Amino acid sequence: MDHVVGGKFKLRRKIGAGSFGELYLGLNVQTGEEVAVKLESVKTKHPQLYYESKLYMLLQGGTGIPHLKWFGVEGEYNAMVIDLLGPSLEDLFNYCNRKFTLKTVLMLADQFINRVEYMHSRGFLHRDIKPDNFLMGLGRKANQVYMIDFGLAKKYRDLHTHKHIPYRENKNLTGTARYASVNTHLGVEQSRRDDLESLGYVLMYFIRGSLPWQGLKAGTKKQKYDKISEKKMLTPIEVLCKSYPSEFISYFHYCRSLRFDDKPDYSYLKRLFRDLFIREGYQFDYIFDWTALKHPQMASSSRPRPMAKIDLNPGPSAERVEKAPPPPALKNLDMEKTRYVILKPTEKESNPRAKAEAREKFSGAFEALARRITTAPTPGDHLRHHRSPEDYLHPPDSSEHGRGSRTTSASKRAVASSSSRPSSSGLRGGGGQPPGGGGSSYSSRGAVTASSSKAETSLRSFDPLLIGRK
Repeated sequence: MDHVVGGKFKLRRKIGAGSFGELYLGLNVQTGEEVAVKLESVKTKHPQLYYESKLYMLLQGGTGIPHLKWFGVEGEYNAMVIDLLGPSLEDLFNYCNRKFTLKTVLMLADQFINRVEYMHSRGFLHRDIKPDNFLMGLGRKANQVYMIDFGLAKKYRDLHTHKHIPYRENKNLTGTARYASVNTHLGVEQSRRDDLESLGYVLMYFIRGSLPWQGLKAGTKKQKYDKISEKKMLTPIEVLCKSYPSEFISYFHYCRSLRFDDKPDYSYLKRLFRDLFIREGYQFDYIFDWTALKHPQMASSSRPRPMAKIDLNPGPSAERVEKAPPPPALKNLDMEKTRYVILKPTEKESNPRAKAEAREKFSGAFEALARRITTAPTPGDHLRHHRSPEDYLHPPDSSEHGRGSRTTSASKRAVASSSSRPSSSGLRGGGGQPPGGGGSSYSSRGAVTASSSKAETSLRSFDPLLIGRK
């Protein structure tokens, strides 16, 4: 029996499964186009597909945002049909032996920042920035980064008045502990600065190969997240970025200097990395590490050229911005004292008890920028909550569903995480079973390294040779 949703999308094989439901490779029987189909039981206790489809609709038209093709109810399932994408950056990281070159990291950083900036411009925070949630396109879009998985996204300002959400504390951790910002660990309401800090950890993960707070052992999930939080806050930025260009240090210092409701200077952050790219003599040719690994003949044409001949023209799909000077927030910043930043709240944001607890556990943490600033995992370290359809315009926090957990001493409950929750990087093509056949699922990425056979599978339909072709 054929399974068809939306009248024209035929399900072919399962390519993922998890708490959200099931993910299938689909085929538009009218055009022959392959698509990704997400299915969620209409009986699920915490439906989230409706909410996610609304986010996709709001973000439509943005570069690197998958196209929403259809959403509706089909039999006993809520169904969402979107573009089929290529491998996630986590897949490609494994394929490249868990290390990216500086050139690849800088080319990715430019697109990452653009994706986050676009989402923020639409009034939403992502709140789960991690390698699994960035996918490469397929075919002619193989050089383009896509951002996915908006299940934890939250509106940070009114869509009409642009009024920012209020500062709050004692919030449960929402997102992935490995990449969560310092303030998120401390229970501070997330804002734009936190998405960018998380992105910085992703960049360091790629260029270092790992982060200092990975692989920590603990008896319970909560204890593990506490250890991640403590290790992260006790690791100076200069140590985290040691042996790598100082632009990464500048990136973190800037993100941590932002006040709660500040609008980040995205152009400044992109310029940091673009200027470094130029000084290194790289060509913006979209020959990433995985491209060179799969097609060695392309790597020889991608070696650095003399700086005088460099043309930083990212090509037809690149996004450009005007050059921006360093923002005022950095002019008087004492870099030597900024080991890490715990932002000091203003009077209306102040919570003496929460600050006292943070000081007690991490002595000295508030000294870094107290005079200057006026406001404040191993794979599977993921905390997720679900939403009902009526929550769309006012998405709840994990604390309202009891699905998240603070990682500070003020935490009131044990972590309720889904360590096997697959990421939505299942939007890519891949092997599996026919519908109802119980195919393999994309569970948490537990292996430290991926076998070459698995890597080849993830790259099966990913052809870098199609880059730039019309």
